[in-house]
Amino acid sequence: MIPATMIKKAGYYIFAVFFTIFRLFPLKRDKVFFVATHDDSEEGNVGIVAEALKRTKPEVKQVFLTKRDGIRRPFSFFVGKAYHLATAGTIFMDNEFMPMAYITFSKQAKVVQLWHGTGSIKKFGLDVETGEVARLARKANRRITHLIVNSELTKKQYEGAFQVPERNIYILGLPRTDLILDTKKMKEKQEHFYVEYPELKGKRCVLYAPTFRDNETQHPRINLGFSQLLKAMDENDVLLLRLHPHVAANYSDVKLGAYGGRIRNMSYYSGVSTLLSVADCLITDYSSIVFEYCLLKKPMIFYAYDLEEFREKSRGFYPADYESYVPGPVAYSQADLERIWKEWRFDEKKLSDFNAQTFQYLDQNAVGRLLELIF
Repeated sequence: MIPATMIKKAGYYIFAVFFTIFRLFPLKRDKVFFVATHDDSEEGNVGIVAEALKRTKPEVKQVFLTKRDGIRRPFSFFVGKAYHLATAGTIFMDNEFMPMAYITFSKQAKVVQLWHGTGSIKKFGLDVETGEVARLARKANRRITHLIVNSELTKKQYEGAFQVPERNIYILGLPRTDLILDTKKMKEKQEHFYVEYPELKGKRCVLYAPTFRDNETQHPRINLGFSQLLKAMDENDVLLLRLHPHVAANYSDVKLGAYGGRIRNMSYYSGVSTLLSVADCLITDYSSIVFEYCLLKKPMIFYAYDLEEFREKSRGFYPADYESYVPGPVAYSQADLERIWKEWRFDEKKLSDFNAQTFQYLDQNAVGRLLELIF
């Protein structure tokens, strides 16, 4: 049996061959290629930029590569996407795209890495990757001409995670912050959400969005006892789950039906910002989702049940002291979580300080600065 890594690398080579052929075609400055393989929704960084371009530059042709594209549609992927990528004047990305390790863009092309988070607590990218994955990622990241970040703090972190020159990193703010700070748009999205889920209107929604742990691919689970947790919840509380796809598949609505609709799997709901806006409280751990939710200035609980293991044996953290860094109380066990849930604590000063070091701009003009820079 051929190893999956060899199949992937063969796919990268094939894509690169077609790309190299299409490099002979003229570059089209009025074409934008979007790599949206992490979040292809209208609420992701790429989706927000695409919508802004429709309004401000309707003449620009937009081509998308999403997680639905790939070897299942070989002609479209290896020929169609390779042609458009090779001839696009600008490329916006929200993820790594490993075939880039084997291709060379035109010197006139701009490759803009927006990433899919707005910050990071846990280490990622080349700060943790090793071996062949790290080698390919390092080569692919050399194609990045513009890496967009929120602040000096994230600039330092991302410089190591992507290993791009400092001159290629721009502190502009990220598109997702524009959306979540737009109270009018978020209110409209909330209204659409409650049309779809009218039974949740008037409920106190708590969103549980843990980070993905590398060992959960083989052993997907979440460290929560639902029956016990229900005893700590008020009658009006509803727990919404936002889990990684590897984990979410084990928590279908059928399995959660025993909890009377008080625990809902919202992992496949496309609008992450909408979920954050309807949530009255966020429970997370080391996930980058905190960097968006903090803008809403609502309570957060950090359920770090495996803190020492994650710090010592897994990816580790960028902040030296996790407990003092996060803008909310830390629960080390479910008993802690239930107690803090009942107390419903909220330290406005700590949250304000967290936002101040995380964001250089909070003026809803990150997209404007980005388009001005690139175009």
